[in-house]
Amino acid sequence: MSTRLLKAFSSNFAHPSFAIGFCVSLILVAFALLSLVWTPHATDIVNVANRFAAPFGNHWFGTDFFGRDILSMLMAGALTSLRVAVLAVAIGMVIGVPLGLLAAGHGGWLERLILRFNDFVFAFPAIITAIIITTLFGPSAINAMIAIGIFNIPVFARVARGGALSIWTLDYVDAARLSGLRVWQISVRHVLPNILSLLIVQATIQLSLGILAEAGLSYIGLGTQPPETSLGLMLKEAQSFFLAYPMQAIWPGVTIIAFVMGLNLMGDGLRDQMDPKLSKAGGMNVTG
Repeated sequence: MSTRLLKAFSSNFAHPSFAIGFCVSLILVAFALLSLVWTPHATDIVNVANRFAAPFGNHWFGTDFFGRDILSMLMAGALTSLRVAVLAVAIGMVIGVPLGLLAAGHGGWLERLILRFNDFVFAFPAIITAIIITTLFGPSAINAMIAIGIFNIPVFARVARGGALSIWTLDYVDAARLSGLRVWQISVRHVLPNILSLLIVQATIQLSLGILAEAGLSYIGLGTQPPETSLGLMLKEAQSFFLAYPMQAIWPGVTIIAFVMGLNLMGDGLRDQMDPKLSKAGGMNVTG
């Protein structure tokens, strides 16, 4: 990890956006991970006689139409949404970053081919990709993750290529090339460490978009399916009873908003710290 990235993390707590975003994100991630070992009630037990129980008492956030504890469902649903978003970002980084480095390092026909591939993938938003995948393999959280991950590939490819192009113009990279190092060696040893900060900033932003995309796909029936749960699926199940029992929909909605705001604030804080000119200019999109 580059010195610049370590400095950004250590000094960024003085930045209000980063501090707030980091704390909110940390609390929500801990809230989701806690469901791996403990929830107030089991999420797979239906108790129709206890449906729509009032908050507090034995159920702090009440129960849903099936009598399941909403707080327990929130914890498990947040974990599902987070897992899908993290794996989707991982897919985008593992495939997109090497493509971006290849495009910047080799140029020519290979760069043009990668750029056309990016344009082709961008022409199919995650929801269109999800429709295609679910038509072939059926709706599931895994297929939603693959759809979001495919859309993340050109995002990271563009960020990696843009950052790498500026590094390839530096003198020490020319010296490395003259010393006989191959393009892939220069990319791994010299280029990648210097664009890692850009990639991490973009990853925080894509994580928030991934959570939002998973919620949207599950809401329209293309993502997580029962008996599993996710924040988007909870919203879908609550829509029929919103007027009578609005809290069943409000809690997952607030959790999604908190996730997205926390990660975006953290990403904005990191971005401003790594390039102060952005904050002076009013900010700009990392994917530019």
